[in-house]
Amino acid sequence: MDLNSFFLMRHEMILLGIILLLIVAEIIVADSKKSSIVNLALLLFGIHTLSGFFPLQESSLFGGMFRSNDLIHFFKSVLNLGVFILLLQAADWIKEKVVENDRSTEFFILLFASLLGMYFMISAGDFLMFYIGLELSTLPVAALAAFEIMQRKSSEAGIKLILSAALASGVSLFGISMLYATTGSIYFDQIVLGLTETNLSILGFVLFFTGLAFKISLVPFHFWTADVYEGAPISIASYLSVISKGAAVFILMILLFSVLKPLMHIWENLVYGIALATMFTGNLFALRQQNMKRFLAFSSIAQAGFILLGLITGTQLGTTTVVYFVLIYIFSNLAAFGVVQAISLKTGKENLSDYEGLYRTNPKLSLVMMLALFSLAGIPPVAGFFGKFFLFTAAASKGYYLLVFLAVVNVTISLYYYLLVIRAIFLRKGTDPIPFFKNKLYMRLGLIITVLGILILGLYSPLYDYIYQLSAAFK
Repeated sequence: MDLNSFFLMRHEMILLGIILLLIVAEIIVADSKKSSIVNLALLLFGIHTLSGFFPLQESSLFGGMFRSNDLIHFFKSVLNLGVFILLLQAADWIKEKVVENDRSTEFFILLFASLLGMYFMISAGDFLMFYIGLELSTLPVAALAAFEIMQRKSSEAGIKLILSAALASGVSLFGISMLYATTGSIYFDQIVLGLTETNLSILGFVLFFTGLAFKISLVPFHFWTADVYEGAPISIASYLSVISKGAAVFILMILLFSVLKPLMHIWENLVYGIALATMFTGNLFALRQQNMKRFLAFSSIAQAGFILLGLITGTQLGTTTVVYFVLIYIFSNLAAFGVVQAISLKTGKENLSDYEGLYRTNPKLSLVMMLALFSLAGIPPVAGFFGKFFLFTAAASKGYYLLVFLAVVNVTISLYYYLLVIRAIFLRKGTDPIPFFKNKLYMRLGLIITVLGILILGLYSPLYDYIYQLSAAFK
């Protein structure tokens, strides 16, 4: 492995270096100054995020196990940006709740280790690298879900996540073994050449798909989602909802559009049915939620159903719309989770009824939440409208008119429950409204970035055309 190989794995090497530096900092920094590790981690990861936007040449390493191209490089940068925003929003919570227990460094190490696994997963050129990345991205998050060890719900969330993940991982690995049995290879380039429509290969695909469907929270593999989101720290719930889901969607898209393309007329029917079930289940269950974390959990399930409209096409247009929608989804969902985290940190309140009259005491936070929910609902002119519009266009271009119509019905349902939150914030007075409070610098900066992303991607953005050019590799 020469020096050029290190440059080709720039994302992975820099993130690994950050993890090692944080371990050294944990050893040498005095206990009274542990909060400085939070600032150090933010600084290092901010530099890493900026470095990701420099160009990187297309490459393949380790005999094809690891690969990178412009689209993969861009998506890693998108994940970096999402994690950086998440860290900004979580910084105050870490300083106030985690540092005093001397576990702040562990939080960053586990989070960055999970992100490192996602890097390897989306750069995988064979199923071995994919599986290693999948496990590395999942196991640290289970520990993070149980990070608030003094709370019973947090411990339950960690147990539920690790048990569900272990089952899904085993099922997925069993499916990979069947695909290997039918093609004689675990390398993606060779599998696509030898894949045929045999019963064994179809069963292998279904089992493999199940494992990724768990990470994306697709129905009927979504049962863990609401309980884990409610019990986990809010920053980890947002990580699962945005970063983990986004990486899983991206690698699933790559595999469906390239490696599993010979089985397309089989998996498109499966994706069709799961898309409908996921949209309706997520939206209908969101109607009756009072806890904001559970509310956003079912909202994220419904959003996963909308993403499948782009996945079902198997075209360059579908690739573009999926990546673009995930980018918009990161800004929108992190904005909503950021407001929930800010309120929870200051008051400990997480129920919808607690938000009544919020606009009268905290108008800026209320406006951020309104923009986030409008974007998630797909109301113009914010970014979420264009994200859903492009997804519907991609599905309609392949003749899925009934699916698009039912998706529009689901948009209407989602608009209703998003407006329930808006009504509570702006129209209800509330008997005990949340008092005025001022967020600290990191939280304000994180929310500002999300608002700018929602507005810029909605009002004007050349990014869609840029992503379309990058996605040419997955026609």
